[in-house]
Amino acid sequence: MTRQARYEALVRAWHRDLYRYAYWLAKDPHIAEDLVQETCLRAWRSLDSLHDEKAAKAWLITILRRENARRFERKQHDHVYIEDGELEDKTRPSEEASMEQRWLHRQIAALSPEYREPLVLQVIAGFSGEEIAQLLDLNKNTVMTRLFRARAQLKEALDNPAAGGQQYGRS
Repeated sequence: MTRQARYEALVRAWHRDLYRYAYWLAKDPHIAEDLVQETCLRAWRSLDSLHDEKAAKAWLITILRRENARRFERKQHDHVYIEDGELEDKTRPSEEASMEQRWLHRQIAALSPEYREPLVLQVIAGFSGEEIAQLLDLNKNTVMTRLFRARAQLKEALDNPAAGGQQYGRS
């Protein structure tokens, strides 16, 4: 397989996962597209360093995470703060589902990075505990503990409206 064909197969296979994870990190479709584009460019330049095709997804996610970190090293322009309610997303099936999703997103964002990042890598990017451990350079047991604690914190917030949980709770 030529280098070009290998690269195209890699991008075709993982582009959607890269975009989904980039969107989760950036919360902006344009920035997510830029992150994926830069990730693909760096992957092309470093393609010869990928020796195991089974490790391609983790390799690409690592590149994307580093690209996202580089984004904060660059000069940031002033941003205008927009209230969540000012933007209407017509892809949601109902207002209640939209409220639930915003609440969950806020709760995940409120987790400390040590709990949030493994959870997002598992839920959004679909990595196993072992893969997350390799990506974050942690022990697998540490990752599993952090995943457990992240879910426990989310469950506590859901079950306890007084502590910031949902008003509509569980039925």
